[in-house]
Amino acid sequence: MPKLDDVVQEIAHDMRQRHDRGEVATYIPELARVDVNSFGIAVIDADGHVAAAGDSDTPFSVQSITKVFTLTLALGMIGDRLWKRVGREPSGSPFNSIVQLENERGIPRNPFINAGAIAVTDVILSGHEPRVALGEILRFLRFLAEDPSIVIDEAVAASEQRTGFRNRALANYMKSFGVLENPVDYTLGVYFHHCAIAMSCRQLATAGRFLAHLGRNPATGHSVVQPERARRINAIMLTCGHYDGSGEFAYRVGLPGKSGVGGGILAIAPGKASIAVWSPGLDSAGNSHLGRIALEQLTRRMGWSIFG
Repeated sequence: MPKLDDVVQEIAHDMRQRHDRGEVATYIPELARVDVNSFGIAVIDADGHVAAAGDSDTPFSVQSITKVFTLTLALGMIGDRLWKRVGREPSGSPFNSIVQLENERGIPRNPFINAGAIAVTDVILSGHEPRVALGEILRFLRFLAEDPSIVIDEAVAASEQRTGFRNRALANYMKSFGVLENPVDYTLGVYFHHCAIAMSCRQLATAGRFLAHLGRNPATGHSVVQPERARRINAIMLTCGHYDGSGEFAYRVGLPGKSGVGGGILAIAPGKASIAVWSPGLDSAGNSHLGRIALEQLTRRMGWSIFG
């Protein structure tokens, strides 16, 4: 078996040399300013050893990757009742599509497309002031990452609020079907802000460790969720974590994962490692181009694909 540190360093070196870097997201103006040449990777194995390279300690806008953690929180609050308000099927459509909502009476296909994540955010908000709900999400991420320094990038949040017309349409449409309980502006405010949380690869890989170890953080012994729930969150990550590029990611990488348009990907090798990569250039489906290639190399060389 090759040494993890060597593999991670070699992958980072290879990614630095490549010219096919994808395109940064431009529909959120703040993300358009990010250097497309950035690349970071951090891998935390079952023993807690961290193999990191490149820009692994540079915070970036994690965007949709927070949907993994808001899903975990919402399931903790209302359990399987959540699935009455959001589905668990791959969408096969762009992450901000409104077409399926119309056909399916306001029920989003899964918790990782924008409409689904807005519905999940609404669950977390219920019974709270927006500031309190957002604080709960931030506290949860700081707890998981064992790092109180994680913050919201207010410039990104403001940028999303100024330009989030499609998300407003999705939220209003769901509200018309009774899927959202709270005022649309409140739910969207919390949603835009949690997507604007900034984390480094190292912080993100640490936060995801519980999903690699049956719901438990092996470093602290804290049980975050029951093993069955961790397995099910991983299953949704595998089938829905990369929008309509999820099948391609499963085919090439073979791990549960969740991407964000900030260029990050959190990937889980069950029983083995939690992995975070960041390269802001995206492919046509809105997923990190080099991030996926780096993960494909990593799983192939370490033999970590869940498919053997």
